[in-house]
Amino acid sequence: MSDLLKEVLAANESYANEFGEKGRLALPPQRRFAILTCMDARLDPAKFAGLSEGDAHVIRNAGGRASDDAIRSLVISYKLLGTKEWFVIHHTDCGMELFTNEIMGDLLANSLETAQFDGQWKDVGKGPGSVEGKYVNFLTISNLEQSVIDDVERIRNHSLVPGNIPIYGYIYDVKSGRLIEVTKATEIGKANV
Repeated sequence: MSDLLKEVLAANESYANEFGEKGRLALPPQRRFAILTCMDARLDPAKFAGLSEGDAHVIRNAGGRASDDAIRSLVISYKLLGTKEWFVIHHTDCGMELFTNEIMGDLLANSLETAQFDGQWKDVGKGPGSVEGKYVNFLTISNLEQSVIDDVERIRNHSLVPGNIPIYGYIYDVKSGRLIEVTKATEIGKANV
């Protein structure tokens, strides 16, 4: 058993010992909203959005992008669990700005081992790789504000998303902890009441 696995299991044991009334939380989120944000370890939606367990759905992926799977989760959140408002929150200094689909595809074609970054990505692994990476859209980010606008627009225009759900667009600043509104995204995400 790795040291990391031991640490995680010990932390879980401590958490479970103090779990108490949390076992009685209802399935639908109490505050009736969902957040789509990045998996970056520097973001803690519970802290930056003032959440407690049971308050909201938090959907995380690389870049906080409105992928098909993220939209699937938002639709389930609304249709079956009653969320009424959604937030799309990207962040400054995102790793998704450091590569393109082409770079990722080339790295994966060389090997499946972890690459290194020293101002440029380089593959230090030994093959084999996989050319399948050349056919994946990794939803990289070339313009942070535009990525929020694009994602809110993609969600708003999706055939399974009702027009009465407001979708807010924000950028989380990793240096200050502040949420900065992307006004154009929020305007696009405005509910059609």
